[in-house]
Amino acid sequence: MKRISLTILSILIAGCAQQTDVKEAEKPAIPSFYGTLEPMASDAVYFLMTDRFVDGDPTNNYPEQGGDNPTWMGKMDSGDGRSAYVGYMGGDFKGVLNNAGYISELGFGAIWLTPIVDNPDESFAGGEPITFNGGYKDGGKSGYHGYWGVNFFELDEHLPSEGLDYAELNKQLEQKHGLKTILDVVVNHGSPSFTMPVDQPKYGEIYNQDGKLVADHMNLEPTELDPTNPLHKMFNTKRDLAQLSDMNPDEPAVMEYFIAAYEHWLGQGVDAFRIDTVKHMPIEFWERFAARIRKNHPDLFMFAEVFDHNPEFLGKYTLNENGRISVLDFALKQAFIDNFQSADGDLREIEKMLFLTEGPYQNPYELMTFYDNHDMRRIDTDAKGYINAHNLLFTTRGIPVLYYGSEIGYMTGTGEHEGNRNYFGQERIDSAPESDIYQSLKKISKLRQQSVSLQRGLQINLDFQQHTAAFLRVYEHEEVFQTALVLINKSDDAVDVHLADELSSGLWTEGLTNQKRSITKGSQHKFNLAPNSVQVWLLNEMNTHPALIEKLKIAMAAGEYGKQ
Repeated sequence: MKRISLTILSILIAGCAQQTDVKEAEKPAIPSFYGTLEPMASDAVYFLMTDRFVDGDPTNNYPEQGGDNPTWMGKMDSGDGRSAYVGYMGGDFKGVLNNAGYISELGFGAIWLTPIVDNPDESFAGGEPITFNGGYKDGGKSGYHGYWGVNFFELDEHLPSEGLDYAELNKQLEQKHGLKTILDVVVNHGSPSFTMPVDQPKYGEIYNQDGKLVADHMNLEPTELDPTNPLHKMFNTKRDLAQLSDMNPDEPAVMEYFIAAYEHWLGQGVDAFRIDTVKHMPIEFWERFAARIRKNHPDLFMFAEVFDHNPEFLGKYTLNENGRISVLDFALKQAFIDNFQSADGDLREIEKMLFLTEGPYQNPYELMTFYDNHDMRRIDTDAKGYINAHNLLFTTRGIPVLYYGSEIGYMTGTGEHEGNRNYFGQERIDSAPESDIYQSLKKISKLRQQSVSLQRGLQINLDFQQHTAAFLRVYEHEEVFQTALVLINKSDDAVDVHLADELSSGLWTEGLTNQKRSITKGSQHKFNLAPNSVQVWLLNEMNTHPALIEKLKIAMAAGEYGKQ
C-alpha cells in the first residue's frame, strides 16, 4: 500500500512538473531592446599623443639625438607670441601611467595612444620645410607622433622606462585603474622615404623582429623603384601621402609582416585596434587583414580612420563582408563642428547624421564619435560650446572619443603646426579641475560610465529643434532594464521642452541631480531646461507604454541589433 501511494505521488508530481514546463514554455519571450552588445561600447576613449602628454621620465628624452638633424623640441614661432613644435617633447609611458588616475576619474574607460613603434632617430631633411601653421609639410619634423614606423616589432626608445615596457604599462593600467588600451595600427605607410639631400639612416627602411632589413626605399622616387629588387617589393611605385613610403597591398610579404607585428603587440595586453589611413589601401585588403587578426582574436574590436565626411563611403568599411571594422564617425564630426562652433548651429543637422534605423553603417551604435583630433584643427569654440558638445557626445549613440586637452579647452582652434599637438604637461593636469569644462565633462562622462542605457541603449528620437534635443536611450536585455530620457539645451536662454505622451509610467530619477519625478502615462510632459544644460532622466524598469514599445520593436527590426 505504501509503495502504491509513493508511485501515485510520483505520477502526480511528474504531471504537475509537466504542466509547469508547458506553462513556462507558453510564456511569451520578453523582447530585447539595445543598440549594441559590443563590450567596448561601455568605455569612453581618451586619445592622447604620448610624446605631448606628460614627461614622466627625463632619462628617455635623448635631447642630443639627431646631430645635424636634431629631434628635440623643433620649436617654431608665429611672430606674435605663439609657438608650435615638430620634435620630441618628452612624453612617455611613465607620464601616462602617473596620470592614469586622472583619466579614469574623469570618466574614461579606455586610452588610445599614438603608435608605439620605433621611428627614425633624426628629423627628416627632405620634403618641404615646415613653417608655423604650414600644414601637410614634413621637412624638419621628427617622428615624435609615432606614425613613421621603421621596426614595427620594436618600441620607440622615447617611450619605455626601466621596468615599464608596453606590456607592463597595459597591465598596470588595467589592474590599478581599470583602463583598457587601444593600439594605433599603421599598415598603409612607413617613414618618409625620398627627397632627402643625402639618404638618412632608417628613413624609408623597414626591419623585422630580428633587426634584419627587409625593405629599403633607398631615397628613390616611387617611380624609380625596381619591383624585382627584394628590398623594393613591399612598396608601391607611386606617390601617395607626402614623401611617405607607400605599402603594396598586393605583395604577400606586406600582409605577413604586419600580421606578425601586430600579433606581437596583441600578446602584451591590447584591448582594441585603431587603424590609420584605411582609405589609402583597397577595402579587400582590410577584409583579409581583419580575418587574419580575428583568427586568433575573434572578439577584438577594431575601428579605423577613414578620413572622409561621406556617410556612404564611411559605411562600406563597417559591413560584415568588408571585415566589420568600425570607423571614426567623420560625418557626425562635421555636424558637431557646425553646431558647436556657431550659435546658429542646428541640432537637426546632427539628427540627420545619426542614421538610427536606415543608413550605410553595419551598426551605428559602434561608431567612434568625436569632434576633433590630432589631424585637424581643434574645435574653435568657447567654454559653453565645449560643454554643450560634451553633453551630446556622451549621451547620443556611439562610443565617444576625446582628444587630450579638450577637457579644459586646450589650444582651441589651432591646427597641426599651430599648436594642435602642443605639450600638455603635469601642471595643466593638476589644475584641470578648476575648469568649468572639466567639471561639466566629468559629470556627464561619469553618468555615461554608470548607465548601460547611455552606453548601449537603442536611441529613439523624440524632438530635435535648432537649439534643443530630446531622445530616449533604451536598454532592456537579460533582466537588465534601463531607459534614459536625454534633454539638451545649447542656447543661452532657459527653455521649456514639451513632449508627447510617449514616456512609460514610473518614478524617474535625474542622473546629475538625483531629482525625482513621477510620470504617468496619458499625460503631456513639460521640462524646464537651464541655458547650456543637459538633463538625463533614468527609469530602471521595463517600459510599458504601448506606443513606445512599438517604436522600439520597429527600431530593432530595422537594424541588425536583434541579430547579434
